[in-house]
Amino acid sequence: MDTDNITASEPSRDDLVGRKVRTAYLVIYCVIIVVGMVGNGLVIYVTGFRMKRTVNSIWFLNLALADFLFTAFLIFYTISVYQDYYWPFGLFMCKLNSFVYQVNMFASVFLLMAISLDRCLCTCAVVWARNNRTVCKAQLVSVAIWLMAMVCGIPYATFRKLLERNRVTYCVYSGDITQKLIFVIFRSIMAFLIPFLVITASYVAIVVRTRRLQSARKQRSRRIIISVILAFFLCWFPFHVFRFLEFSKPQLVYIIVTGSPLAVSLAFLNSCLNPILYVFMCDEFQKKLKQSIFLVFESALAEDRDTSQKSDSAVPVQSSGTVTSRHN
Repeated sequence: MDTDNITASEPSRDDLVGRKVRTAYLVIYCVIIVVGMVGNGLVIYVTGFRMKRTVNSIWFLNLALADFLFTAFLIFYTISVYQDYYWPFGLFMCKLNSFVYQVNMFASVFLLMAISLDRCLCTCAVVWARNNRTVCKAQLVSVAIWLMAMVCGIPYATFRKLLERNRVTYCVYSGDITQKLIFVIFRSIMAFLIPFLVITASYVAIVVRTRRLQSARKQRSRRIIISVILAFFLCWFPFHVFRFLEFSKPQLVYIIVTGSPLAVSLAFLNSCLNPILYVFMCDEFQKKLKQSIFLVFESALAEDRDTSQKSDSAVPVQSSGTVTSRHN
């Protein structure tokens, strides 16, 4: 995630309101980190180790990996926000943190687009999908998505540097205004406009195709589709809007400085919603998750029973031995 202007402008907000707002965002970031890592960690465990390798499990595993790494590296940014945007981790982590944010943002969005297209093909081109939809091809597409995300993320890390102001170090963007505008336009097109159009068109096609399904299944499918589209739009649209406001409406500096962290928080929130929308609504995943949790508790209780049985069986022997020795 890019926080160029936020990082550069936040240190000047030392008033009481700014600190209260920053505290609220810190709480939000911490919640996102915990929920995102736990939710995506469960998805990685179930899809990577408990489920049979299928096309869907490949999509969900890679999506969960992207979101998990995203929320894991969010810890560094949260620490920086807590210290009034002071960056104590050095230049390498400054660039690496930006690179990981961007790569996982692009990878997550591209994977959401791939999932939508895959579902559309399975619904609208059943015969083609049955003959050409394989695990190997899904793995190749996933690798291509990660490579594309890395290529898209390299420029954002390249133009990061450490800026020292009043003996305090900040991780900021080092390019000029024209370069930054190019990056903003590129990211808005590649990470929002095109994916949003593809996701919306795919699910509209699914709705049109499945109009003849039974009412209960039809309504559930529509609810999921509407949730997916709204979640993607509401999480990412404010972020890109505020990036453009920084160039087109500089006179709205107070609104931008105050609202940008909220827009960033919504974008972060998308990494928590993905496992809920795309995986936990899947009946097969829910079944495997319940089985996995049941097996964990069953194993733990079995160990407790074995320990209890061993201790119980040892007591009579000891008692018998004691009585015998007394008798002798």
